[in-house]
Amino acid sequence: MKRQYNVIVERDEDGYYVATVPELRGCHTQARSLDTLMKRVREAIAVCLEAQKGSPAANEFIGIQRVMVES
Repeated sequence: MKRQYNVIVERDEDGYYVATVPELRGCHTQARSLDTLMKRVREAIAVCLEAQKGSPAANEFIGIQRVMVES
């Protein structure tokens, strides 16, 4: 059975791409290139599903909102 997961991709201060899967608690990985990141995030999802016995978190990913605050 195929499942779809949302993946948040960011770039850190060292230039690494970081992927986080909100539906799977603790599921994240990083890589220098986007191609490698996508391969690694698929592997990370498989590991997280195995660790959680295939039961993803009950939270539904809605989206991301950018908020500006003065500092």
